[in-house]
Parts: sequence; C-alpha cells; structure tokens
Amino acid sequence: MSEIKKLVNDKLKVADELLDGLVEAYDGECKRVGTRSIVRSDIPDGKVALLVGGGSGHEPIYHGLVGRNLADGAACGDIFAAPSPDIVFEATQAVNRGNGVLYLYGNYAGDVMNFDMGAELAEEEGIDVRTVLIWDDACSAAPDNKKDRRGVAGLVPIVKLAGAASQGAKTLDELVATAKKAVLQTRSVGVSMSPGSIPATGNPTFEIEEDKIGLGMGIHGEPGVKEIPMTTADELTPMMLDLVFEDFEKDEEVEALKKGDEIIFFVNSLGSTTMMECLICLRKAKEILDAKGIVVYDTIVGPLVTCQEMAGISFSITRLDGELKKLWDMPCESVCYSKMEG
Repeated sequence: MSEIKKLVNDKLKVADELLDGLVEAYDGECKRVGTRSIVRSDIPDGKVALLVGGGSGHEPIYHGLVGRNLADGAACGDIFAAPSPDIVFEATQAVNRGNGVLYLYGNYAGDVMNFDMGAELAEEEGIDVRTVLIWDDACSAAPDNKKDRRGVAGLVPIVKLAGAASQGAKTLDELVATAKKAVLQTRSVGVSMSPGSIPATGNPTFEIEEDKIGLGMGIHGEPGVKEIPMTTADELTPMMLDLVFEDFEKDEEVEALKKGDEIIFFVNSLGSTTMMECLICLRKAKEILDAKGIVVYDTIVGPLVTCQEMAGISFSITRLDGELKKLWDMPCESVCYSKMEG
C-alpha cells in the first residue's frame, strides 16, 4: 500500500505544529502553555476548572473543545498517544484557579496511567484533582462491565454538558456529579469502512477488506462486534441504533429509552466519510427515533471525532433530564463545537 499523502513538514513535529495552528484559530481566546497544552486566556479566579485531553490526530476533538462555556484547557499527546504526565501536570497548573480541577477524558489505558500520574504531581502541589472517565462505546464491553469501555464520540456532548456545569459549580464534587450523569446517559456505536493512517509512518491504523464494514470498531480501528458485508445506509443505520437501544435496555443503572425521552443525537464522521453520507444516515435514524417516540432535542452532524482519513461513521445518544437540558441550552464556542443563544 502506498503512503498516504499529507501536507506536513517534519512528520515527527506534527502534533506541535497543529497545536500552534490551533492557537491561531482561537484568535487570542486560548494560549499554548508548557510542552504541549492549550488553555483559555480568561479563566476566572475561583472557578472549578475542567481539563480534557488525549492524543492528537483526532481533530478537532480534545484540544478543540477548549473555549467559552466548555473546557478550560487540554493536555495534548502526540498523534494517537496519551499526553505524558508532565504535560498533564503543566496543564493542571495552568487551569487551576484554587477550587479544584476535574479531569474528563476517554477511557484508554495510556491516558488513565498518565493522567493519574499527572494528578499525583498536582496533588503534591496542593491542587485538588478528581477524574471522570468517558466510556460511551457500547460495543467495547457489556453493560455490566461498562467502565472498561472506550471513550469515543460521546465525549463531545459530555464535554459540552460538563463545560456548562463548570461555569456555575461551587465545588469540585458538584461538577463531578454532573459529569458522571452525562457519561451514564451517553452511548455510542461506530463503524469503520477503511483505516486512517499514522502521519509519522504513513501506515494504516488497521486492515479491513474492501467489501466489509467493521461494526462497532473504535476510533483507532479497535475490534468491535463483528465484520459485516458492505451495505446501504438504510440497512446499516438500524443495526447501529439497535445496538444503542439494546445497551440502554440491558444496563441496570439506567432506564431503557422510551417514548417521550429527549436526547441529543450526534452523527459523527470519522474523517473521510462525507456530510452527504452522514445526512443520509441521519434521515433514516430520525425516522426510526420518531417511530419510537424518542424526541431529538438537538442534533449534531459532522466530522468532530476523527481518525485522520478513516472512512466511518458513529451515532451517539445522550438522554437529557431537566438539569442536563438547561446545561445543553447554554451557548458555547470553540473550534470544535459552538452553540448559539437559543
């Protein structure tokens, strides 16, 4: 397989150079700090801070979710790699305003290890740190073992809700409780049709036959439920939604999705899948949700959680209650996701 063409300079400096470009895209609202972190320029004193983070290469997520009424900062790793403990520590210092820092990130072994080490360094400096892991991938573990799941595209609505909550949270415990609720009410299912690639090598992140779809694959190509024959949007969409519905039904900690429930519905492209394809799938998904009486309170569509040029799509559902609906309605602004005044 020939190397994927990418418009870069030094392949080993991609993460640093993209972060420099991201700072420019924020037009002064964010700044780069330390080795490889980005933080808001105007975090108020006394604020309970929200720090997100993870590997680069999935733009615009993670560091693209820093902004008004969203995350206060992001610790950024190399391409598809967790940020190192010193990067996490530097980001923690930069966002800390004396009222604690919440770490909110996807459940991957490297991220967990490095963020935990960063938290230990922060706590030695007297910074109160708590962690909430995002584990929305319904295909990576059974409901009774869901805390072993990966964090995938559901991180977008989860970070949005936690970011809104952080604006009024009086204590770190208060913000932790809301973030946990958002995670508990979020489920995602994704599929992949072709891999992305690693910029440093040009090599694909996984292999799959051209006439197959990886049902439930992760954002790096981690295995899902199974491989199925390539099919149509109208056939694939109900398969994916059924996995989400089934997961809510089998999870004893939450109620099954039912008529009258209000949700955020997120159709995500993993990179090269076009808006055309996402909208065709959204059309069918909305038909299915309407038939079940599930109310789509708001819709997100687009390539927000990506894996370079991977072809694939994911659906994320976040069920709202009164508290979460008010938080969702709060306007926000970042490079990744912005919401206008209602």
